[in-house]
Amino acid sequence: MITTQAAVFEQLWSAIADIGRDPVTDGYRRFAWTEADLSMRDWFTSECASRGLDLMDDRMGNQWGWWGNPDSSVAGGVVTGSHLDSVPDGGAFDGPLGVVSGLLAIDRLRSDGFQPSRPIAVVNFVDEEGARFGVSCAGSRVITGALSPERARALQDADGVTMAEAMRAAGRDPQHVATDPEAVARIGTFVELHIEQGRGLVDLGRPVAVGDRLWPHGRWRIEIPGEPNHAGTTRLSDRRDAMIGCAQLVLAVRAAAEAHGSLATIGKINIIPGGVNAIAGSATAWLDARAADEAALSATVAQIEERAASLGAVMAEESRTPETVFDDDLVARLSRLLAAPVIDTGAGHDAGILANAGVPAAMIFVRNPTGVSHSPAEWADPEDCLAGVAALARVLTDLAGAEA
Repeated sequence: MITTQAAVFEQLWSAIADIGRDPVTDGYRRFAWTEADLSMRDWFTSECASRGLDLMDDRMGNQWGWWGNPDSSVAGGVVTGSHLDSVPDGGAFDGPLGVVSGLLAIDRLRSDGFQPSRPIAVVNFVDEEGARFGVSCAGSRVITGALSPERARALQDADGVTMAEAMRAAGRDPQHVATDPEAVARIGTFVELHIEQGRGLVDLGRPVAVGDRLWPHGRWRIEIPGEPNHAGTTRLSDRRDAMIGCAQLVLAVRAAAEAHGSLATIGKINIIPGGVNAIAGSATAWLDARAADEAALSATVAQIEERAASLGAVMAEESRTPETVFDDDLVARLSRLLAAPVIDTGAGHDAGILANAGVPAAMIFVRNPTGVSHSPAEWADPEDCLAGVAALARVLTDLAGAEA
């Protein structure tokens, strides 16, 4: 069984290894509703079909591969999965590991002759990273009502293309986008497997852990003013260089994080006009801020807002997710079942969006020996990946084994 699963894992992994992969950076660029994303969706469709899973798209385009009638259980279905999109030059495991592991877990259950009493599904959530349109977990936010369809359709990428236009170019009707209570109601329990984005499991010497909590986090857009001018003829004293304000803001973000024990990052900046010999007339910076509790996050953002205002900058919230505590009973059940440690994370996930919408949810993390994430250096050993599949299969067996 282990040898066979190792071979199938390698087969599935190889099939997607080159999709959206940059030959220069070796990282992935699988942005929502691009050719790479559509190729990943086609791959998922094919894998569901080969297993006889009934594929359904919800009102946002999230893909659900169901084993059994999704409306047959009073308790709802047992759902696993993750996402297939990436951050710019991201790693191979963030997202796809959860989808591949879900498919392999179903293979394992079937080979063991297991007959579920509750339907089981593997889901591919669209646009989890928010790399193209700026709002993370857009797929799960829309169907749960955390992001309005109107705002989702109006979101723009760096080229000014709206999500509605991108979906239409991908052959989808953006007017179909809506909250989807029917799809959400089918989820009786959600367990998302994900590579760990840190070194907690390395320090613990364990291949898997159960996730119990997500830190509160959010994203803010900051518009920094300036005045465009010639770099070679404008005296320093006459300049209103937006880049100076931007640089001061980057340092202010780091200072605020240090002051409040949080994490805050400006990882994306857009400069206009963006010429080597031109003084920046404006700059747009995107802030990502996270903390172990709401008070620390709020204090961090407030300090940054104060500094931004002093620079004449305008700061606007694009998304914010409160502290998410997963279902206590489910976390305890999984931890006992797997004899696994319980850890939290500062990263956001679709599991958190569902949990905040009232769905019993938890996560399984697989060890990342590098501790690096959102980078081509992200990695998980094949043995640990298979340990994750085995853990997930055991969880699905336990949760779907009896009507409850």
